[in-house]
Amino acid sequence: VQLQASGGGLVQAGGSLRLSCAASGRSIRMDGMAWFRQAPGKEREFVAAIGWRGIDTFYADPVKGRFTISRDNAKNTVYLQMNSLRVEDTAVYYCAAGSTARRVQSAVVDYWGKGTQVTVSS
Repeated sequence: VQLQASGGGLVQAGGSLRLSCAASGRSIRMDGMAWFRQAPGKEREFVAAIGWRGIDTFYADPVKGRFTISRDNAKNTVYLQMNSLRVEDTAVYYCAAGSTARRVQSAVVDYWGKGTQVTVSS
């Protein structure tokens, strides 16, 4: 599976961005999917995960209520809607696939995508 993240960019604090993660090579409809991020000088951290049916979702505390993860299995794509962005959300965002949402959340990842840069200015 190849995962390609897109949708990053430069946005002012308080603004919104929608990231997409398009999969190719095979269907990801049975995979747990997640987003992680890595800020300069920091370790990669979990952001959000979603189960294969799109019903079960999990979020890191710093993004709860602001970010929403979703998926469209027909399009083989996962999304991350990011609202009320903060300067501290600045990072490279990566999508990841694994057997279940909980395993991917725990960084038990089968596939990593290339990241997309999100920069939030004050």
